[in-house]
Amino acid sequence: EVQLQASGGGLVQSGGSLRLSCAASGFTGDDYAIGWFRQAPGKEREKLSCISLRSGMIFYANSLKDRFTISGDNVNHVAYLQMNNLKPEDTAVYYCAALGPYIWYGCSEYVANEYDYWGQGTQVTVSS
Repeated sequence: EVQLQASGGGLVQSGGSLRLSCAASGFTGDDYAIGWFRQAPGKEREKLSCISLRSGMIFYANSLKDRFTISGDNVNHVAYLQMNNLKPEDTAVYYCAALGPYIWYGCSEYVANEYDYWGQGTQVTVSS
């Protein structure tokens, strides 16, 4: 059974940084992708970034404007989201999700409802 554990959220001032982690267990190999999503109150879930663990291919949403960086460990099945220059509008619950196996190339084309496994979410609050 695949399980995801997201961590690293918290309260930070505008301009600050946070690093989110997503630890996956139950993967049968490295042919999975891990994505990061967020959902603010009253808004739809937004796809931020994803990484294909086998290929290393990465996707970013255009809205991130180079403030976020995703990385992954395909041995330990962990993905990270480094978030810099945080703004109050980044306040949301952040989720990691995984899809696979058989993800051998990129992950950019997969939308939220195609992800098979979801973590519990971690709250990020950015104060002004």
